[in-house]
Amino acid sequence: MGILQNINVDSDIYALYQKLTTTPDEGHKIIGPGEAASIALAKSVGGVVASNNLKDISSYIDEYELKHITTGDILIEAMEKESITVKCCY
Repeated sequence: MGILQNINVDSDIYALYQKLTTTPDEGHKIIGPGEAASIALAKSVGGVVASNNLKDISSYIDEYELKHITTGDILIEAMEKESITVKCCY
């Protein structure tokens, strides 16, 4: 399972979170709090950003050289590991 991470308001993580949600660098979009928290934490601890919202976050993923995964990636990996199967009826 995952680990719960706090973002302290006096931290560099929070400063990045705040920047991404309110005053991003020129050429970047303001993004929502979920994506911003994911990006700030992933950048800080070397984590992976899990999001399907590539349109809004791809520039940040590239700039910060972050690992990224989508729901489709997770489902494919689960099928390859046979954690899930697909049953189809015709």
